[in-house]
Amino acid sequence: MDNFTFFNPTRIDFGTGKEQLIGQHLAEHGIKKVLLCFGSERIKRDGLFQTVSQSLAGQGIEFIEFGGIVSNPLLSKVREGIALARRHQVDALLSVGGGSVLDSSKAIAAGQPYAGDVWDLFIGKATIDSALPVFSILTLAATGSEMNDGAVVTNEDSKEKFAIQSLHLFPRLSIVNPALMQTVSRDYLVYSAADIIAHCIEGYFTATLQPTLHSRLVEALVNTVIDTTETLLDNPADYAARAEFAWAASQALNGVLYAGSAGFSYPNHMIEHALSALFNVPHGAGLSVIMPAWMKWYHGRNPAQFQRFAQQVFAVDTPLQGIAALEAWFDKIGTPTRLSQLGISEADLPAITDVVLGNAQWFGIAGLYTRDAVAEILQLAR
Repeated sequence: MDNFTFFNPTRIDFGTGKEQLIGQHLAEHGIKKVLLCFGSERIKRDGLFQTVSQSLAGQGIEFIEFGGIVSNPLLSKVREGIALARRHQVDALLSVGGGSVLDSSKAIAAGQPYAGDVWDLFIGKATIDSALPVFSILTLAATGSEMNDGAVVTNEDSKEKFAIQSLHLFPRLSIVNPALMQTVSRDYLVYSAADIIAHCIEGYFTATLQPTLHSRLVEALVNTVIDTTETLLDNPADYAARAEFAWAASQALNGVLYAGSAGFSYPNHMIEHALSALFNVPHGAGLSVIMPAWMKWYHGRNPAQFQRFAQQVFAVDTPLQGIAALEAWFDKIGTPTRLSQLGISEADLPAITDVVLGNAQWFGIAGLYTRDAVAEILQLAR
């Protein structure tokens, strides 16, 4: 294993009814006023908003509503949230929703104390020296943002989808109640499954030093996602499967899988960010298209690990059989595996390639992902 320092200060409160305790948790942190961030009005229709507001009121905590955050969260909305947080002088951010709401909340938390434009923090023009505290109630499991220090936002003007990362952005507390995820649509369940798998396999396949322990953890998580996704497609009310799916999502990107690995990168996310920035496709749907194509292009660079994946996850023998099995599983559950299924045509590929090349610079892997390489991967995804 490589040398590492592991730090994850996020407290997870997991289980049914835990959202009722949010006011108590905030009060324990001395919070008096929060910016309550959410997506659609669904949380008001299903009663979650009322539960949260009553819990806050019970502790004398004031909240300012900030709704309308969309999937593939936008920089313009983050700027709007920063202005609102400043105007009302809130003490903290409370995210009630999925990864997009939480990523927006983290960006607002980082941008509120920063004197310049928050996009500076994404492009490396400035560093995150402080942030407002962030708390979350999760309603969709996928991104792992509830237990990590990162956030991804799309600049709709420049068509760039970049990330920030800082120790200041770990949520102080995340409430994960799998019962709140029961109404997640079939589409977003399968997109989430692809997202979790992508978080697992990026380092698994690309690391120059990959401990066997980590490979085993990845394989266990991927198998868990496969099993629980199939269960939930048959029975969305299966709490046990929903709970394991949710905890797998947290474990996939809370740092555990990468502590002790070295030399890894995130090429699937690098390429997919271009798709969602340009065409606003769901992130997980874009990943399920890119992953098999990238794997077909890349497997010869790490054949032993691809063979291991084939054997341990799908009980087949060769790298290509393992890749085909993953692609077939994506087809089976109904998440896209072709760019055409996303409405992306051959004519769109040059524009995608241009954005990916910019992303490759940002991700620090431009040496391998040249124009020809990216074009080849995209052709495999057609």
